[in-house]
Amino acid sequence: MQRTAQQWLIYSLTGSAFLLGLLGVCQQLPILLFSLFSGVYIDKYPKKKILLVTQAFQMAQALTMAALVGLGMVKYWHIFILAAMLGLSNTIDMPARQTFFIELVGRRDLKNAIGLNATVENTAKIVGPGLAGIIMAKYGVSFCFLLNGLSFIAVIYSLTRINHYDENIRMQRQPVISEIINGLKYIKNKDVIFYAIISTAIIGIFAMNTNVIFPVFARVTFNQQVQGFSFMLSAMGIGALIGSMIFAARSQNQLSYRSVLINALLLLGSLIVAGSISNYYIVLVVIAIIGVFNITFMTTVNSILQLNSSDDYRGRVMSVYYLVLTGSSPIGNFATGYVAEHFGPANSFYFGGLMGIGLISIFFLSFMRKKKSGLQNGT
Repeated sequence: MQRTAQQWLIYSLTGSAFLLGLLGVCQQLPILLFSLFSGVYIDKYPKKKILLVTQAFQMAQALTMAALVGLGMVKYWHIFILAAMLGLSNTIDMPARQTFFIELVGRRDLKNAIGLNATVENTAKIVGPGLAGIIMAKYGVSFCFLLNGLSFIAVIYSLTRINHYDENIRMQRQPVISEIINGLKYIKNKDVIFYAIISTAIIGIFAMNTNVIFPVFARVTFNQQVQGFSFMLSAMGIGALIGSMIFAARSQNQLSYRSVLINALLLLGSLIVAGSISNYYIVLVVIAIIGVFNITFMTTVNSILQLNSSDDYRGRVMSVYYLVLTGSSPIGNFATGYVAEHFGPANSFYFGGLMGIGLISIFFLSFMRKKKSGLQNGT
């Protein structure tokens, strides 16, 4: 709900697709700057304690936003600052949450846990945007931020009730920079991890920019207001829920880099299709398909990274994953916002889809050549 309200608020205040893209930059830039450091500390300290701190911080951020909007004091630069604060918290929170799963369920059930988590999260993505549209229309934007802030009471209480789990804490410690370098070397030397992360960077730049495109797409192409925009987000959530259920049902299947490639190409292709649709109701169906391939791509990469990482490096691997997934978005947000504002939202879909397909295909061919060369050399 907060994400929907925040995007609509900044576009309503400014009417600028470029500033909407800049909002994404503000929220994702801390991840770009600090992810490498956060991974070191996630490997060092108990995940539960880390999550209690980050969730309390996010609660304060949401309540501050609610107060500013409710009192009629909000300016667009307030939203940028608070978005940056949320991004700073997410820099630690997101990889800590993901690496917490294996401590709760073990390696054998990890893919099921990732699929279950994606199912729950995407159920919220279905309900949240639609509910946000109704609440914004009836009670105003500030109420969405207030409800989000109050919801953290349940989150924090739930974390305190987790009493028994295995902790993966690395006891051998070195200077932070040395540990960052060791983590990067570990990723570079494990081919399946390295290539999965590079593919994630390509998708992060060219396919994860719907937060910039959808508000403009709804208003400019289809003449929709806040509820029409929120239905787009809900359609994305429905597709993601379906995708997470598909992944969970196939959780015992073996995953490889080929799985990453297939899901990436399907995601990028569905973006191109979305740009060619002129009927609002048909485009909702296509957006749901985008949601399916979006989540199957991310859960596939997530599982490959965690299952192929040792306990000593998992926090740093997942931090680099979120660095390239979320931290690469500012590049895409800038480019997509520019294309959407000057050439229309449909062309921004074409731009992302075609550029992504070209790069991911070139990269896959490079990966296969290296793999073939390694087999011929007996390595």
